[in-house]
Amino acid sequence: MSKSTKQITLVSRPHKSVRTSVSLPAELHETLESMAKEKKVSVAWVIRDAAEKYVNEQWPLLQQERI
Repeated sequence: MSKSTKQITLVSRPHKSVRTSVSLPAELHETLESMAKEKKVSVAWVIRDAAEKYVNEQWPLLQQERI
């Protein structure tokens, strides 16, 4: 994988995790629960995965700075 296509993985640093709380529309939460059940992971995992992907897409230069 070339340096410019590497993805940062924030989940691999549990010692630097921060707990947060969000309110979600019921329908979105139900969808997240279904996704989590299908993948056999927690809803928190699905949300962390989505957040990482969002950050990587929105701020690609941030990836290069952290590598």
